[in-house]
Amino acid sequence: MGYDADIVIVGGGLNGPALALALAQTGHKVTVIDALAQTARKDAQFDGRAYALALASQHLLRAIGVWPLVAKNAQPMLEIKVTDGHAGAGPSPFFMHFDHAEIEEGPMGYMVEDRHLRRAFLEAMDDEPGITQISGKTVVAQDVDTGGISVTLDDGSSVTGRLLVGSDGRKSGTATRAGIRRSGWDYGQTALVCAIRHELPHHGIAHQFFMPPGPLAILPLTGNRSSIVWSESHQGATEINALDDGAYLQALRPRFGDFLGDITLEGARFTYPLNLTIANSFIANRLALVGDAAHGMHPIAGQGLNAGLRDVGALAEVLTLAGRRGEDIGSPLVLERYQQWRRFDTATLAMATDVVNKLFSNDNPLLRLGRDLGMGMLGAVPGLRRSFVREAAGLTGDLPRLMQGKTI
Repeated sequence: MGYDADIVIVGGGLNGPALALALAQTGHKVTVIDALAQTARKDAQFDGRAYALALASQHLLRAIGVWPLVAKNAQPMLEIKVTDGHAGAGPSPFFMHFDHAEIEEGPMGYMVEDRHLRRAFLEAMDDEPGITQISGKTVVAQDVDTGGISVTLDDGSSVTGRLLVGSDGRKSGTATRAGIRRSGWDYGQTALVCAIRHELPHHGIAHQFFMPPGPLAILPLTGNRSSIVWSESHQGATEINALDDGAYLQALRPRFGDFLGDITLEGARFTYPLNLTIANSFIANRLALVGDAAHGMHPIAGQGLNAGLRDVGALAEVLTLAGRRGEDIGSPLVLERYQQWRRFDTATLAMATDVVNKLFSNDNPLLRLGRDLGMGMLGAVPGLRRSFVREAAGLTGDLPRLMQGKTI
């Protein structure tokens, strides 16, 4: 039987296109299906969203040819400052400060706006003959047989392949149709996300300010701008988000402080509830999950997209090496290699973010004393600081070749 593609990917956000490019560049024929029309995905308007790309993720983007398309719009992250305190009262005297100068490889990472990253992926896919894109269509059914898979779209058409990959988010229809259940819990927090313009330069410094309701991340963008990821209780976030722009800024200012001068909103504001959700299996019969479809976690460490790109690097490497050996890329033995590579790392990262959020998102005086002393000790030991910087840069663990900047 002939198939339309070797791999069919459902979801055209960021991880799906990254995987499509990695696979097409190693000789696979790939079809990417996304529910959004291309015009919506190419929208150049700034809506406030941005991503923290670890250095290892930047290596992958360079390896698949996307980085040159976004480099001029990327802001290097040169330092990270972590503090603990109360809104309006300033941080505690204990803090952690990490500088990229403690590693040899370069910046710890880069901040890139969603609008630039999506357009770069679409442009790269348009130039790749091994990729077929289907936009504005939704998958409504999927079927598996001994040799391949078939997905049915909402217009009645179908697409066939040897392997199906779900890259369709935390509520993955691909995973649900395959009978894959999820584990996790709600954090009782909602993230308020926006971008701001400020008077003074940020010097490439990222800030994480822990407050009892949840953390506030201030992440440097190009120019005198920063991306804000601000966690509050569900009720608090609902009340703040209902405010007009002026009152919203009034609520943000005591939390943000005045170290960057006066601040104004730039782009849209939006919210999303924070929860932990991990697929009980990353694979099924002729199916694999990547990105949020496999694991969604708290944004406290900014590792959501980076974890997804590790999935991309690992799955592309497993499938490509299997194909070169003449193996069936959709076989359980091949897919299990991917799952074994990614499950432990994902579970470890998810639990670490969960523990840090619970440890810092409270006002218990004993916990506050313990964590402040811990931050002071960690910040004072060069070896520990260097380890943290390498971890933040994504340079630790069993890295896929693409995340080392190498070809498969």
